Amino acid sequence: MPVISTLGAMSSRGFGEFTQQEPPVYVEDVFGTYLYSGNSSSGGSQTITNNINISGKGGLVWIKARNQSANHILTDTARGAGTSPGASNALSTNLQSVESLGLSYCDYVSAFNTTGFTVTQSNGGGLATTAEKDANTSGFDYAAFTFRKQKKFFDIVTYTGNGSARTISHNLGSVPGMIIVKARSEASDWICYHVSVGNASAWALNAAAGSFSSTAWNNTTPTSTVFSLGANNTVNRNGTTYVAYLFANSAGGFGLTGTDSVVSCGSFVPSVTPISVNLGWEPQFVLFQNITAPGGSPLMFDNMRGLYAASADNSNRLTVSSNGNESNSFNYITINANGFIINPGITTGATYIYLAIRRGPMKVPTSGTSVFSPNTRIGTGTAVTYSAPNFAPDTLFSRARTSGQSWASFDRLRGGYPLIIPANSAEDTTVTNAVTAYTNTGFQFGIDNSGSISGYVNGNSFSYIYDTFARAPGFMDVVCYSGTGTTTQNVTHNLGVQPELIIYKTRSNTADWIVHTPSLISQGKFLFLNRSDAAADNSTQGYTNSGTPTSTLIRPGMTQLNMSGWTYVAYLFATCAGVSKVGTYTGNNATQTINCGFTGGARYVMIKRTDSTGNWWVWDTARGMAAGTDPRLPYNSTAGETNANWVYTTTGGFEIVTADASINAGSSTYIYLAIA
Repeated sequence: MPVISTLGAMSSRGFGEFTQQEPPVYVEDVFGTYLYSGNSSSGGSQTITNNINISGKGGLVWIKARNQSANHILTDTARGAGTSPGASNALSTNLQSVESLGLSYCDYVSAFNTTGFTVTQSNGGGLATTAEKDANTSGFDYAAFTFRKQKKFFDIVTYTGNGSARTISHNLGSVPGMIIVKARSEASDWICYHVSVGNASAWALNAAAGSFSSTAWNNTTPTSTVFSLGANNTVNRNGTTYVAYLFANSAGGFGLTGTDSVVSCGSFVPSVTPISVNLGWEPQFVLFQNITAPGGSPLMFDNMRGLYAASADNSNRLTVSSNGNESNSFNYITINANGFIINPGITTGATYIYLAIRRGPMKVPTSGTSVFSPNTRIGTGTAVTYSAPNFAPDTLFSRARTSGQSWASFDRLRGGYPLIIPANSAEDTTVTNAVTAYTNTGFQFGIDNSGSISGYVNGNSFSYIYDTFARAPGFMDVVCYSGTGTTTQNVTHNLGVQPELIIYKTRSNTADWIVHTPSLISQGKFLFLNRSDAAADNSTQGYTNSGTPTSTLIRPGMTQLNMSGWTYVAYLFATCAGVSKVGTYTGNNATQTINCGFTGGARYVMIKRTDSTGNWWVWDTARGMAAGTDPRLPYNSTAGETNANWVYTTTGGFEIVTADASINAGSSTYIYLAIA
């Protein structure tokens, strides 16, 4: 298992001197997966904005069509963007071909930008073969992986072979965990070094084959400044030009303190499956390959296309050595807050190497609009791409606003299957055509127009509210886990602070939604999200945590939070300065303002009475939070939306303008979640 380094990359201060510190770097600054659709069948371009500065810092863009057979296309700043299709500087991991494919009709990356890159198709695009349509063809859906150059993450080196043993300088700033070398000027394999394989062996990334003894690395382990080459024609033929991609390994250098790692290279040899790989963080990208002869195809997974926790959905994969389209015919891999799990079906006894990249964002948000979006919409009953959140969503709470409908929650981690709040429904329902995919800016909704599912996200002519959340440190996290049947289980989360509001739901069984607010009510009290009950005493029920949650752990105890064999999801919220507030207040039977510390007003408010019965009421600015227009909906009921002048948004937070007992009875106690 990889060891996470605690050595940072921060500058130091000496006595009587000052050294300027570099600003913190986060994984979202240097890596991203962006999904897009081609927009041109004969000439044309589109700019992909992923907020990664490739032109200023340097980097690699790796593109693959998902729904069609087409070549992988790799273009980087060291070799340059294409000025025309025949000089596109593209390399393909599924081919041995030279750098310039010489095609008259193909797609290519035509520019690197400070916030992404541009893809273009030649004017004769309609004449290209399917495999040549690599980056911007209408009807093709693409995944683009961007690797920005950054010390302790990724570097690019170009060189010309000399046929003699030598060293090549690099600027990775740490010992490489993986190196990929490809000849640019002659047809050859993609030759790889990996820390788990060692300096006397190599393997070909473009082949479903095992590792082999090789002098490619001159039997010398790379250092933090150079890597070694032997007199080997695959990586150092005299006069041949090459490009090398270098990846760090658990080297630190990221985050506020500069001690966090964002990339890990390692291996596992499963004797039985499933097998867990502990990275110390949740991955967003995993590449792994069986390198024990005869070997296996290198497979690539990411959380944008679908890299799930244990789910009825299989994680989607692309095969690095093939031009084939995306597949999910087998569930090779699932993820958790610590790393990933390799599931039954892979070859036991074989050695698998992997490259994993940490999930972001790592930076604490400073704006509510970057992590939360309330939106209203009229359903169409037809498949549609919906992009109103304008950020990569992780969780959607949706509901038709009319009577008789239920709230449903959807999560990127769980796939497309909903949990229904008032109905206590299990996760594995037959609803497969509601949220069909997650994008970088929203969702894809299915037909969603039959029977019991008509009210969840897209029923024809239904009016909806969509409350969309993004996971972010200090604000919100989502964790999936399996029960152990023990008194206490320590479940890792990545919220980064102690959660103040935790909402639990079993995914595999019919049971209540359980809400824990350890610092607000008491460690020994709990609530039900699907019921109006007052806070109940844990000593008689055993539903809540057996231990106080920490900045890294939640501790579900027995009874319904940790039943053996049951699967669960937990939503974690905390107070994040200027973004969210989890708090309590006492009713006063009169108008009162709840100051959440926001610069503007709250855009979302959830309130629950804790000392007596009362609904879980929800307001948001998409439906209205102003005098005359402040409709509310209950989480725990199928009652329709009502408008009665109860809660308004106001500078700093929200204002309560009613004496109704469910949110403002004198001397009664309430909890709330507000988001700016």
